[in-house]
Amino acid sequence: MISIIIPHFNQPDALARCLASLARQEACGHEVEILVVDNGSDALPEAQVAAHPAARLLREPEPGPGPARNRGVAEAKGEILAFIDADCVAHPGWLESIARHMEAGAEILGGDVRILHRTPGRPGIWEAYESEFAYRMEHYIARQGFTGTGNMAVRAGVMAAVGPFAGIGTAEDRDWGRRATAQGHTITWAPDMIAYHPARESFAELARKWDRHIAHDYALYRQRRFGRLRWLLRALMVAASPVASSWRVLASRRIEGGWRGRLKAILGLTRLRLYRARRMLGLLLSRGGGLENRWREKGGG
Repeated sequence: MISIIIPHFNQPDALARCLASLARQEACGHEVEILVVDNGSDALPEAQVAAHPAARLLREPEPGPGPARNRGVAEAKGEILAFIDADCVAHPGWLESIARHMEAGAEILGGDVRILHRTPGRPGIWEAYESEFAYRMEHYIARQGFTGTGNMAVRAGVMAAVGPFAGIGTAEDRDWGRRATAQGHTITWAPDMIAYHPARESFAELARKWDRHIAHDYALYRQRRFGRLRWLLRALMVAASPVASSWRVLASRRIEGGWRGRLKAILGLTRLRLYRARRMLGLLLSRGGGLENRWREKGGG
């Protein structure tokens, strides 16, 4: 059996779209259950879940996507656990890809996450930017030892050995993935295991995401020798990085819309990198408290 676990927080329409994409999947001989774990929404998505016979609605009061996923894991019956976010759309071959890779012996799968465009071929500024710079799971797996939990699958036995996802104060996907690799488990890159994620609609949404990541990273740097100096140097490098990264945008095959799409991506890149550098420098003069909690202000990160 494959258990699909979906954390949910105040995104009923997106959840309905996600569940519809899962209903169209081929199970490849596996039984499938879908566990939607609500994490404190203003209203439970009862109607959305009830529309799908394979789906069950659970509740997890502890805030954070990690605790929500842990609740799903605790209730799951499958030998394979598949994770997808409520605002994602699964590619038609998503479940088939998971089954095929697991049958070939994979322990943990990290799938490709692409941008779900409102108007194909005509990306907005943040759609263009995130098409190249967001959700680069192949890079995370190869160089950083983790994959995103918004499109991941793992054997239940491996999940039990590695342990639960961390709470809201930690980047739970990075933390879990690095614990798994430290134990000797292998994360397999599965480019045909595709989920589509909407781009963030505004600069404010991206800023909230980076506030959280910056706070997590700064906490790690402060524990290192010369951590504050190294953090300063990193902030200055981020501020200067749009020049070098613009060449990556021009060569990208992931950005739609021709040269207009690439120009939008460069504009978004420059604005966001300068914001990140300013926030990083600001943390040198403050404790950074509370930045990691801002993800819940608008339905998740």
